[in-house]
Amino acid sequence: MIKDGDFVAIFNSIHRVMEAERLLKDKQLKIQLIPAPRALAADCGLAIRYAEDVRGEVEGALAAAGLLPRDLYRKNGDGFVKIGDENEQA
Repeated sequence: MIKDGDFVAIFNSIHRVMEAERLLKDKQLKIQLIPAPRALAADCGLAIRYAEDVRGEVEGALAAAGLLPRDLYRKNGDGFVKIGDENEQA
């Protein structure tokens, strides 16, 4: 379940999302591999969900490993807001 305020990272391929999951779990960060929400239309069908309290660590680890997501969203009420496009809601 995605809670209000959670982040959802969408990747270009199943390989990248699985690699990101392994990296983050190896670092014992509190993340979860989830089916990508339909509203976000992920190519690989999977996404990584994480909360605000680990955002800096998660995104820092992904950046250091060259595994930045294709898109990043934040759950806001009944929809999702794309990070970088805060005025748009999916």
